[in-house]
Amino acid sequence: MTDDGHWLTILGIGEDGVEGLSEAARRALGEAAAVFGGARHIALAAPLLRGEAISWPARLKTAIPAILARRGEKIVVLASGDPFCFGIGSLFAESVPRHEMRCLPAPSAFSLACARLGWALQKTGLLSFCGRPLDALPPFLQPNARILALSADATTPGAIAALLTRRGFGKTRLVVLEALGGKDERIRETVAETFAWNDINPLNLTALEIIPTPDAAIIPRTPGRAESFFEHDGQITKHEIRAIALAALAPKRGELLWDIGAGSGAIGIEWMLADPANHAIAIESDPERAARIARNAQTLGVPTLEIRNGRAPEALANLPAPDAVFIGGGARQPEVIETAWNALPAGGRLLAHGVTLETETALAHAYQRLGGHLIRIHLERLEPLGSLHGFRPAMTITQFLVHKP
Repeated sequence: MTDDGHWLTILGIGEDGVEGLSEAARRALGEAAAVFGGARHIALAAPLLRGEAISWPARLKTAIPAILARRGEKIVVLASGDPFCFGIGSLFAESVPRHEMRCLPAPSAFSLACARLGWALQKTGLLSFCGRPLDALPPFLQPNARILALSADATTPGAIAALLTRRGFGKTRLVVLEALGGKDERIRETVAETFAWNDINPLNLTALEIIPTPDAAIIPRTPGRAESFFEHDGQITKHEIRAIALAALAPKRGELLWDIGAGSGAIGIEWMLADPANHAIAIESDPERAARIARNAQTLGVPTLEIRNGRAPEALANLPAPDAVFIGGGARQPEVIETAWNALPAGGRLLAHGVTLETETALAHAYQRLGGHLIRIHLERLEPLGSLHGFRPAMTITQFLVHKP
C-alpha cells in the first residue's frame, strides 16, 4: 500500500502502449506486485512489467475476489483508454473504497475519434455495444445527430449499417475507426446502405452522421407517440391519453415503473424513452400481448424492458419496489390498487385509468381513502359523416392520481 493509502491502480493504456503513458503510470507498472489485464493490454505494457502478469478469466467479475484478496499489495489493473468511460472502473468502484484506489486514464476511444473527426465530444451521442444490445440504437437516430459507438467485434459496423438501412437511414455517413492510436490505425468512410467491408479490425468503433430518408422510422422525443409506432391489437393507451399519463407520472432519471395491465407496453416503453437510466416492468396476463410488448420494446429501442406474464396482484409478488405505478388494466380490483400502493415508497406516484362504470367506482373509492386527484378526460375526433364531417366522442377516461406521503 502506498503512503497516500491506495493499493489499487486502474491504469488506462492505449494502442501506442507504454510510449503514451505518463511518468506516474510507468512508475505504477514498474512497482506493481501484480498486473491484471487482458492479453492485449498485458502485451502493450510488457516492457515495464516487473511483477506477476495475470490475464483476465473469461468472466471478468470472477477476477475481482482474487484482486481484493491481495489488498495491501501494489496492484495494477489495465484497461483500454479511460477506465470510467464504458470501462471496468465503475465495476471496481463498487467493491473498493475510493481512498484505496486511484485511476490513471488514457484518452478514451471516443476522445481519439472526435480528435480525428473534428467533432465536439459533448455534442456527440456515445454508445457501447460491448455486451450491450444493438437494439438500443434507434432512439439516438435523430436527423443530423452524430453518434460514436464502440464495437463488440469486427461484425458490429456491418450490423449497425444493416439496422440503419432497415429503418430508413441508409444514407447515413458511416466511418469505421480501427485500432486508434496504434501502428495499425485506419479510418474509412462509407454510406450505410452500401457497406461492404469484411476486413475490419476487431478493435474498432463506428461514427455515424444520421441522414434519414423521408420514410425513416424517427422516434419522436416527446411522449404520446402515434399508435403506428406500436404493434397492438387495439389494447393500447391512445397517444393523446398517453401523453397526459406520462405527464402525470412525471418520470425522473433512474426511476422504476410498474406498468400493470400493460397491453401493448406503450406506457412502460415511453417511460424508458424519457431517460436511458429509467427502467420499467410490464405486467401482462395475456401471453400473446406479452410477446407483442417484447417486440415493441425491441423496435422502440428499449430492449431491457422487463416483462412479467401474469395477472395482478399475484404477478406483483417479489418485484423490486417501484417509484411509480400505472394501472391500465385491473384497476377495478381493490386489491391491485392496494398492493401497488403498499409497494410504493414515500414520494411514489400511483396513476390508474378506467373507462367502465365498475372501474370508475373503484377509483372513486380509492380517491376517498387515499386522496389525490380524480379527473375525467374527454376527447373528440373529427370523422366523416357521409359527405360531411363531425366530431365523434371517444370513450371518457377516468384518471386517478395520488402521491404517497
